This record gives sequence, structure tokens and C-alpha cells, in this order.
Amino acid sequence: MNGIILTLDHSSDKSLYVQIYGELKKRILDGDLPEGTRLPSLRSFAEENQVSLTTVQNAYDQLAVEGYVESRDRSGYYVAGNIAEAASGVRPQGSGEESGLEEILSWDGRRAYSEYASTGPQTLFHDEEGFDFSKWKKCMNRVFNEYPHLLQTEADVQGEPSLRYEIAKYLYTSRGVKCGPEQIVIGAGSQSLATHLVRVLRARGIRHAATEYPGYGPIREIFSDEGFNISDVSVNDVGITIEKLPTNLRSVVYVSPSNQFPTGAVMPIRRRYELLRWASENDSYILEDDYDSELRYTGQPIPALKSLDSEDRVIYMGSFSATLFAAIKINYMVLPADLIEVFNTIKDRYSQTCSKAEQICLALYMEDGYFYRHIKKCRKANADKLEHTIGLFEANGGEDFQALDSKSGLGLMLRVRSSLTPAKLCEIGRSLGLAMVPIDEMSTDNEKVLFFYYYRVSASLLRILVKMYVANVRRAEADRARHW
Repeated sequence: MNGIILTLDHSSDKSLYVQIYGELKKRILDGDLPEGTRLPSLRSFAEENQVSLTTVQNAYDQLAVEGYVESRDRSGYYVAGNIAEAASGVRPQGSGEESGLEEILSWDGRRAYSEYASTGPQTLFHDEEGFDFSKWKKCMNRVFNEYPHLLQTEADVQGEPSLRYEIAKYLYTSRGVKCGPEQIVIGAGSQSLATHLVRVLRARGIRHAATEYPGYGPIREIFSDEGFNISDVSVNDVGITIEKLPTNLRSVVYVSPSNQFPTGAVMPIRRRYELLRWASENDSYILEDDYDSELRYTGQPIPALKSLDSEDRVIYMGSFSATLFAAIKINYMVLPADLIEVFNTIKDRYSQTCSKAEQICLALYMEDGYFYRHIKKCRKANADKLEHTIGLFEANGGEDFQALDSKSGLGLMLRVRSSLTPAKLCEIGRSLGLAMVPIDEMSTDNEKVLFFYYYRVSASLLRILVKMYVANVRRAEADRARHW
């Protein structure tokens, strides 16, 4: 094709590759770059726009991982199929800049702050350098020194206004999600929030849930325990199989489009629009679990599905447990306008499950910028640890142990050629202090699949424990063979 020359701002705080990615994405969505269009080669694009090859490569790679373009061997990058068509009628109109942060939040930070004036017998390892508690202690001291009067009353059932404000601000700037604090509900854990959601959906006449298979089990169990009919929908390399979702039946579908558990699959942009269209056509909702979304180690974090939601069909769920420390147990969800109305009619029957002191502390931690700096540090540390873990299994396990590169998140899938059960393989890991869970749905007689949370272990300990784990598995295999 002819060259593409963009107007780039070299003085902007926004990096050049992000500017290129954003402009090309806009042209694809607008249909200016139709399906099958071949993008200029890396070299020609770099020369015409006076940028480095690495800058262009990063922009193209980000477009590819989100599904806007596809890479063909020895041929280049091509615009993926039917994106503009899929987005038609679903994509939010306008440039995306029409709503300022103050308009979205509808209140300011000063007002927000004045308003609040089982692991078994084994011990699992944790990386002591994974979180710097000194900043957290500083914020907690402020809670007790500056706001002790707030701790004399019960916590807001919906969550502390200050924290809801900070979450809304964070989602807007980092995930592209536009919401106000009044749409956010805070609770202790995703299961607690899912229980609230079940009550709200039931009040709206919805009693059917579709869930990813394999996927995150506890949410499925909540819906099942609450009497919902369940459909297990298979996943592939682009996420949940939309064609197998129920039709003509009001439902909620639970998905993790930016980092599917356990496969790590990323749902490309066209499929996201198709999923939004399914929700619209079937008067249904999408429950988006954005767990680990901030921790992507190649390019930018994948934009949230909620950021594309023009019809208010997406319920967005996030957590601080993974990015901060496990004991914090603060989760949140963003409810569409019609669902928050229902929640407001029933919320007084319940009490808040999160510590009020910790909520205020987290609000201060975010306001002071500590959270944003911590996320940046986490990305670097866990990217290095992921690469380290994969190398250790290659070096010690050979062909029998394959650690799959997740490119994101806090864990990876581990394929083990073994006659031992997935549960037994995890038991061996846990006896060494390694956090592992079996993925029975993906295991076969000859190959077992586990999910290993490598982030919990320091790099120096990983070097020792991976070697010990491989040796212990092989020893258990030999013992089993002798007694067979």
C-alpha cells in the first residue's frame, strides 16, 4: 500500500509508539484502513515518519496483540477482518475526548476526602520484596492521626466515597473506563461482590449465567449456589466461543477478556465488539473480570472491554489483592446505571465486608501516587521473573516440563508429562512452598496441566525450588512405577 505519514508530537508525554498505535487503531475502526490492508513495512514506516524501527515494531505489536492487525510470515502486517463492521453500532460515537475527568466523576477529590472528615499444613512462600510496606504504613498512620473520627462509624455499604473516587479516576486514566464513584461497589473479594450481583440480576429477571470453560471456578459456583442455570462455554485462543452463547435468553456471561484464566488468551477487538453485540441483541449483561489487567509485560495493558461499552451492558470487576498484597482483600465492581439503581434499593439490608481503615488507607495510597509507582515496579519485576521461571523449567525439566509464556499476570500454565494426577503434582509443589492449582479440564492421561503462581517466590528461591520440584516429581514417578 502507499505510505502512511502521521503527525507525531515528539514533545508529548505520550510515547511515539503509543501515538502511532492510537492513530492506526482509529483509522482501522473508522474503516479508512479496511480489512486486508497491508501496513507499510517497518523500515518504510520508520523512514517516512522519522522514528526508530523499534518504535514502529512496538506499535504494530500492540495492534496485533489486541487483534486489530495480524502478522503473516514473511509478508508483513495486515488489517484483521471485519473490525469496522463489527464495531458499527456498538462503538461509542465521537473522539472519546468529549467527557473530561471532572464531568465523569461529578465531584472532586477535596469533597470526597472531606466526606470521610486455605493453604493446608504447608506454608507457601511469598516474595518479601514484592511490596514496600513503608509507604502503606505512612498512609495508615495518616488514617489514625488525621481521620480517627471516621473510624467511629460503620463503613459505607457501597464503599468509602474517597476510595470510590480514586478508583473511578484510576479506571479512567489507566483502563479507559468512564464511570462515576456512584456506580462503584466495594467488597471483600470477588465472591462477596458476585453475591451482591446475583441479587441485583435476579431482581432484573436474569437467572442464567454462561461461564468460560475452563475458567475461574469460584464465580461459577456462586451463580450455581444461588440457583442460576449455568452454561459452560468453551474457550479457544481468542477467548470465549461467542457462537456458543445462549440466544433469546436473558443471561450474564462471565469473561476475562484481557487475560483469560488459565490460558492467558486475549480477546481481539473484533470479538469484543461481537460479544457486546450479543449482549445488546439478547438483552443480557457481560461480567468482565479484569484481574491482573495492569500486569502486561509486552506493550501496553490491553484496553478493558468496558471501555468499548456504549450501551451500558458491561459489569466491570477488579481487585487490589494481586497488585498489592493478598491480605488486603479489597475488590470492586462497576455497575451499569440500571443495575446500580437496583443495588441502591437493597444495599441497606447488608453491611460492608471491607475494613474501613484499609479503604481509607488505600484511597490515600492512590491519591499520593504510590499505587501507580508500585504497578510500574511490579511490571518490571514480574516480567523478569516470568522469563526467569520459563528458563528454569527449560534448563531443569527438559521436554517433560513446559512453562508457557503468559506475557502477563502473576502465573503461568505448566504442562507436565506425567502419570501422576494434577492434584498430586500440585501437592508436591505445595510441599516446597510453591502455589499451584490443577487444571483438570485441560489434562490428559499423559500430560497434566497446572497453574503456577511464580510471582510469590523470589528469583533466588525460584532457582532452587524449581530444580527441587522437578527432582521430586521424577522421584514420585519412579516410586509409583516400582509399586505399580
